[in-house]
Amino acid sequence: MCNACLIESVKSSMLSRRALFAGAATTTAALVASGLTAARPALAQAAGRVVDLTHAWDGSFPTFDGLPGIIYEPSVKFDESGYQLWKLTIFEHSGTHIDAPLHFTKDGTSVADLPPENLICPLCVIDLTAKAKDDANAMVEPADIEAWVSANGEIPKGACVAMNSGWAARLGSPDFRNTPDGALAFPGFSKAATDMLAGLDVASIGVDTLSLDPGNSADFAVHFSWLPGGRFGIENLAGLDQMPATGATIFIGAPKHKGGTGGPARVMAVV
Repeated sequence: MCNACLIESVKSSMLSRRALFAGAATTTAALVASGLTAARPALAQAAGRVVDLTHAWDGSFPTFDGLPGIIYEPSVKFDESGYQLWKLTIFEHSGTHIDAPLHFTKDGTSVADLPPENLICPLCVIDLTAKAKDDANAMVEPADIEAWVSANGEIPKGACVAMNSGWAARLGSPDFRNTPDGALAFPGFSKAATDMLAGLDVASIGVDTLSLDPGNSADFAVHFSWLPGGRFGIENLAGLDQMPATGATIFIGAPKHKGGTGGPARVMAVV
């Protein structure tokens, strides 16, 4: 084959490949754009302000049963080895943490098996501060949800609905957990409210207190109804007073230990 013929053959091949790659790139871009459409509502605020909704915690952080939720033991000491690390004994339900369905069911979904699409979702915040000032065991009721919807529009399916009772500001004071006589007292959700949210396909609920149920609950009605339905909860959230009622995206850093009934989580929101 002559040099001129060879050159023309190479040019033709290169042009054909360029056309192929250009067409593939256009197709890929279209597919990516269409595939991201569903994710866009949750990620639309990704360039905004990040708010940490997680309390830093140690053995002094309040727990439901009053026992330390985390215990530190030195495993390697810096002065002896040039590096250091702790051995930690952690109780799953301490600090800012998740209640997985398995927490209140014998064979429900563990924290390791929570659907990842439910861990990044729209955050809806119900302000309960006024009710909580007058009643330490105030509850989110259906009327509060209806008022929120009237003011902000429909609650998106798969959302996390969180209660801001103002209780996080009490952390460090005994009344975060109980009354002076030792009775548990803090706001939570009512079963009627969570039944309504379940009907709206809400994936999770969150509270800035020790429990999804109010402190004076005798039957843990929310735990026994919400969690067995395959949904989860987040307790001891921080920073909800910095959140708008709607428009934020929550990122729930769930632990992933097999068979876990829940566990400490790093929770953040983008506003």
